[in-house]
Amino acid sequence: MPLTDKFGRPITDLRLSITDRCNYKCVYCRTGNEGALYGDLPFEDYLRMARVLVGLGIQKVRLTGGEPLLRKGVVEFVQELEKLNPQNSDPLDLALTTNGHLLADLAQPLKDAGLNRVTVSMDAVDPDRFARITRVPGGYEHMLAGIRAARRAGLWPLKVNCVLMRGFNEDQIIPFGMFAREEGVIVRFIEFMPLEEDRTWSPTTVVTLDEILARMSEYRPLVEIPHARSETARRYRFDDGIGEIGIIAPVSHPFCGHCSRIRITSDGKIRTCLFSVWDHDLYGQMQRGASDEELAEFIRGVVMKKEARHHIGEPDFVPASRTMVHIGG
Repeated sequence: MPLTDKFGRPITDLRLSITDRCNYKCVYCRTGNEGALYGDLPFEDYLRMARVLVGLGIQKVRLTGGEPLLRKGVVEFVQELEKLNPQNSDPLDLALTTNGHLLADLAQPLKDAGLNRVTVSMDAVDPDRFARITRVPGGYEHMLAGIRAARRAGLWPLKVNCVLMRGFNEDQIIPFGMFAREEGVIVRFIEFMPLEEDRTWSPTTVVTLDEILARMSEYRPLVEIPHARSETARRYRFDDGIGEIGIIAPVSHPFCGHCSRIRITSDGKIRTCLFSVWDHDLYGQMQRGASDEELAEFIRGVVMKKEARHHIGEPDFVPASRTMVHIGG
């Protein structure tokens, strides 16, 4: 029986964090003072979790962090994940989100291991601005080399994610449109969410979907591309067919009603929503000797508690119990 929540939403996508360590200190995520808080588990434990979830109907697994490429053995882990067989006839869709700093040397080995797609976080086209946002001098060159290596390796579709923050990088919208066309990647803009360690988010810091569209249309007209209901991004191509952008707008245009995702943190907790105020200790069940069947029943029970939606911007909004770097994107 496929994994379904109490609202009838099929759960087919898993975000699996394999570390909450990161080599960047992006201003919208990290204070710059906190490091890893929860640590990593052995890959065999993540593999068991993934195997049970795939048996319950998970079709897509995305490796996240922190920065997942900091983990030694990630290529071999992808090889093991690639062997898992979803309930449907299609192979498991394997993806990874990274800041790209270590990707240049790993793109081809990851592709050879069975990785299908990669998403690179990149919040400015300008190297100096990039360094100010990430607080990593010289990181832009490493990231760009990683993007180009991923494209050569055939990790496609190759997506570049940009978190827009008013006062930091909203002037990068058109440069990113040009970057999408020149580099042959899909740029996705993400509305800033209240998931940073500094807890400084406010509605005024959000650059909304409508604003992004208006600004990009000053550069070239856009044509909307149809998308699946469970997709997080609204997709657009430029009028001449060269280049694609997407906009993930959880603040101004929430898509909770069709959410198909659950998350596992690097310390083995299930989170049913980015903005959950609690988590569910899957690893604790494993430590107590639970069988795979018992883990599956535990997961089914957790999924039935999945929230209907988030409450960003509402008077009763309560911040998530963890920040993004300690959840997994």
